[in-house]
Amino acid sequence: MSETFKTVAVFQYSAEALIIKGRIESEGIQVFTMDMHTIDTDPLVSNAIGGVKLRVKAEDEQKALQIIESIQKYAIDDQGESICCPKCNGEKIVLDSTIDSFKNLVLFLLFLLPINKKTKYRCEDCNHKFYLK
Repeated sequence: MSETFKTVAVFQYSAEALIIKGRIESEGIQVFTMDMHTIDTDPLVSNAIGGVKLRVKAEDEQKALQIIESIQKYAIDDQGESICCPKCNGEKIVLDSTIDSFKNLVLFLLFLLPINKKTKYRCEDCNHKFYLK
């Protein structure tokens, strides 16, 4: 019997894929990974082969996509509440890179990691960068 499979998500790293795979499987949907072992062996080929793919049976595709969309995509605080932008009050907040200067890049590349415990956030609505107090 031939079954049709659909790709419902693609990730750069297998760790991300496994978290989402576990969430989908907890709803009783069988999930298959593609290219995970190849990327785990050589992570630099992830973009070349299209990342780690999560595939489900065609009849489970819509339910799996709903589960993926229900997962929080934006940053939350320690209490599980959405973080709001102090400038525009938007809730589309993502983590921003702390390597924002040439000095930090050089230190990072030389493995003298900068000791910066503050987490920098960026609002996707207004592009404002900020730290939580």
